[in-house]
Amino acid sequence: MTKRAGYVFVAPFLIFFVLLFLLPLGYAGYLSLFKDQLVGGTVFAGLANYTRALTDPQLMQGVLRVGLFFLIQVPVMLAISLGAALAIDSGLLRAARVFRLGVFIPYAVPSVVAALMWGYLYGPSFGPLSRFGVDLLTGNLMLPALGNIVTWEFAGYNMIILYAALRTVPAERYEAAAVDGASPLRTAWHIKLPALRPALLLCLVFSVIGSFQLFAEPNLIQRLAPNVIHSSYTPNLYAYSLAFTSQQVNYAAAVSFLLGFVILVVSYAVLLTANRSRR
Repeated sequence: MTKRAGYVFVAPFLIFFVLLFLLPLGYAGYLSLFKDQLVGGTVFAGLANYTRALTDPQLMQGVLRVGLFFLIQVPVMLAISLGAALAIDSGLLRAARVFRLGVFIPYAVPSVVAALMWGYLYGPSFGPLSRFGVDLLTGNLMLPALGNIVTWEFAGYNMIILYAALRTVPAERYEAAAVDGASPLRTAWHIKLPALRPALLLCLVFSVIGSFQLFAEPNLIQRLAPNVIHSSYTPNLYAYSLAFTSQQVNYAAAVSFLLGFVILVVSYAVLLTANRSRR
C-alpha cells in the first residue's frame, strides 16, 4: 500500500511532464526530420535540416553573439549577487531584510514587463536617458543594454541562492576564525568563498541556459531598434521568426534542437572545468 501511495503522489507530476515536455519535444524532433517542398509537399529529409543549420551564417552569428553576451553579462551579474549576499550575511548591513527584499524584487517582475520598462528608459525620443545624450540602442551598446536588463532581473535570484548557501556554513568556523584574529575580509576570502563554490557553479550553469535562451528582452526591444536587433539576433529569436514569420516550422525545430545541444555542451564544459580546477 505504501509503494502504491508513492506512485499516486508522483503521478500528477509525471503526467504533466509527459504531456507538456516529452510529447512536445518528441513532436519537435519528428518535425525536424521533414521539410516542405513546392512540388511534393512535406517529405522526409533526414538530417538535411541539421546540415543546413550547421552551415547557416545567421544562426552561427546568433550563437556567437549570445556567447559574447554570456562572457560579459554573467560575471558582472554574479559579482553583484555575490557582493549582495556577502553584505547581508556579514551582519554589518543596516536594514538587511529591506535590502535583501529590494534586490530580489526585480526577479518577481516578468521579463516582458522588465523589457518594456527598460525600453521606455532607453527610448531615444522619449526616454529619460536621452536627455543626457545617451543612446543605448545603437549597434555597439545594444548587447550591454540587454545585459543590464537581464542583470537587473536575475541578480536577486542568484543572490538568494548564494545567501542560502552562506547560511549553511557552520558557526564554529566563524568562531575559530575570530579566535585566530581573522578580519572580516579574510573570513570572507578563506571561509565564505570556498563554501560558495557549489552554489556559484549552480548559478553559472543556470546562467548558461538563460543566456543561450535569450528571447523576451531582444524581442521587445526590437520594436525600438529594428535596424540593430534583426530576426536572427539571438538563436531563440531566429527559431521563433522561422516558425511564425517565415512558416519554416521544420527548419525551426532543427534549429531549436541544435540550440539545446549547444547549451548541453557549454554546460558540461563549465562543469568539467569547475571540477578540474577544484581538484
